[in-house]
Amino acid sequence: MAKAMSKSAVAAALAERVCVPKKQATLFLQELAALAYDEAKNSFTLPGLGKLVLVQRKARMGRNPATGETIKIAAKKVVKFRVAKAAKDAILGGGAPKKAAKKSAKRKR
Repeated sequence: MAKAMSKSAVAAALAERVCVPKKQATLFLQELAALAYDEAKNSFTLPGLGKLVLVQRKARMGRNPATGETIKIAAKKVVKFRVAKAAKDAILGGGAPKKAAKKSAKRKR
């Protein structure tokens, strides 16, 4: 199983691909994260990857797995990441994203 990339590895790969210094790529990642944290209160979209959304969970009944006792779980806000269809298709092999498929179809004409 492949090891997850560290922040430094992501910055290095990004720096190499867009021909900028690694320090600048690291700063970009930090600023992108800060922007996502600030904007996630509404929703924050990373085009082609997905969306960070703030969701209100309702109160519900649950069970303590150790004792089997029924407990009440309070309502709370949670942050969720909804993966974009293009990302799912690219990762799971569902085919080319629709926009790329449309562009290639136009070129063939």
